[in-house]
Amino acid sequence: MDYNKKWMKNILIPTDFSENAWNATKYALELFKNEECVFHLLNTYTPAIASSRFMAATIDGGSIENGAHLQSKRGLQNWLERIGKTVKNPKHSFKTISSFSFLVDEIKETIEEIGIDLVITGTKGASGMEEVFMGSNTVRIIKSVKNCPVLAIPRDFEFATPKEIAFATDFNRFYTTSELQPLIEMAKAFDAVIRIVYVQYKIEALTELQQFNLNMLRKYLKEVEHYVHTVSELNSVSKTLEVFSEELDIHLLAMLNYQHSYMERMTREPVIKRVAFHTQVPLLVIPELGMSKITKRDDEVSISSI
Repeated sequence: MDYNKKWMKNILIPTDFSENAWNATKYALELFKNEECVFHLLNTYTPAIASSRFMAATIDGGSIENGAHLQSKRGLQNWLERIGKTVKNPKHSFKTISSFSFLVDEIKETIEEIGIDLVITGTKGASGMEEVFMGSNTVRIIKSVKNCPVLAIPRDFEFATPKEIAFATDFNRFYTTSELQPLIEMAKAFDAVIRIVYVQYKIEALTELQQFNLNMLRKYLKEVEHYVHTVSELNSVSKTLEVFSEELDIHLLAMLNYQHSYMERMTREPVIKRVAFHTQVPLLVIPELGMSKITKRDDEVSISSI
């Protein structure tokens, strides 16, 4: 890939017009300030129809939907105006999508129709023990989107150029170049260091498979400055990564999302274990792209099916 060319062209930003979403929007505008790209601002609405049998006869469902549609369109226009007042960048263009649909369904459809390169979404802040990991919408997006990276921005995070990127993995799975591409592109774009972090449950040597996968990973990252860190688990994966990110001043945490991955484990951890982890830094989640057929390329290993 020619890294001098645009590496992210179509960015999707779902918004519910909250300050959460505004922080994610600001982050996106700053992250891609030097890139020519199109931001697709998405708002979905599903107006609640009154269920009471006493009210049903007096309510026009069409009027409710039209009212919600107008509110959505007006909200997106206000969003555009707010962006215009905050930053003017000739490299950026904007399109709005107002849809009577469920959020995750519309995101998946938009990714397919437009060819979205990245979804950027805000995450909710902590709200006591009832806190759902990153907010239920964000988790649903991460679990459902299978063909596009998702970048989750914490509610109160102030933009910092991602010079230090942590890539959390356990080396138990082979990586494909296409899966690692967003990570490599991000590192090259910002001249960042990638810190591969392995959370170890007990002190023991890597298995033969893990060592092979680590060697391949380092091969893929050969053009990027990178280091491997092995850390002992502290109470939970999420807490361990939080502490690691704080100690090394990490600006972006990246993970692959596949069965038994750190990402999957974290979304399943008991709330009591992950209550302290509220994505203090932006989280880049890269979906599993599958490995049914990988052909030999240059001097890479050849795998016909895994």
